[in-house]
Amino acid sequence: MSKLSHIDDQNRPNMVDVSDKAVTAREAHAQSIVILPQAVLAALDGDEINSKKGPVFATAIIAGVMAAKKTHELIPFCHPLGLDDCDVSIVMDGDRAVIDCRCKVTHKTGVEMEALTGASVAALTIYDMCKALSHDIVISETRLMMKTGGKEDFARGT
Repeated sequence: MSKLSHIDDQNRPNMVDVSDKAVTAREAHAQSIVILPQAVLAALDGDEINSKKGPVFATAIIAGVMAAKKTHELIPFCHPLGLDDCDVSIVMDGDRAVIDCRCKVTHKTGVEMEALTGASVAALTIYDMCKALSHDIVISETRLMMKTGGKEDFARGT
């Protein structure tokens, strides 16, 4: 039976001890997709949606970065990381807002959860700011696209 990293020998949840791990450069890229209905797409002006609450994508980018930086406050066993870089971008692809969150750190543990949290919160922010236009917004496909550093690298195939 495989042993989960966050479960101790007595089957209790615990934080992983990273004290013996090497400090390495680590990077992760996560993506979330938000499918926007016509009522929201009608508010699209160039590369931005301006709602009653303000510029949607600009606000979502800020929210995504803030969330990535605070991941350890949201996910119980995530180690606090001082991110070296966090970049959130949002690009429209038809009726889909494609959110990419890329995080970098030089640390003993990876940044997958930070990238996933950043992409997820950016998606939730788009929903929140556009829900007055429609509740038919769909948040989908939040997933890790790649990670480097640590025990093994990962890259999702196309």
